[in-house]
Amino acid sequence: MANTKQAEKRNRQNEKNRQNNKWQISRMRTAIKNVRLQIAAKDYAESMNAFKIATSFIDRLESKGKIHCNTAARLKSRLNAAIKALLPVADAS
Repeated sequence: MANTKQAEKRNRQNEKNRQNNKWQISRMRTAIKNVRLQIAAKDYAESMNAFKIATSFIDRLESKGKIHCNTAARLKSRLNAAIKALLPVADAS
């Protein structure tokens, strides 16, 4: 329980920021889920389109400091690797 006006105000600000972060991170996770659904369907073109949208969300949240830069890099790297795995491997011989 806040004992001062300053502490009450900080509690209000923290709750407002928490709600704002919550919907933005939820939106990013939904975009990532859409990429994974397209990968599961083995649709390369659609998964690339979904990946571009998800990457945009990830980069935006990273730049605002809502997710860590290493987390953003890891998410993008894993999604990209999964999409690349959809392509057939060309023989070098």
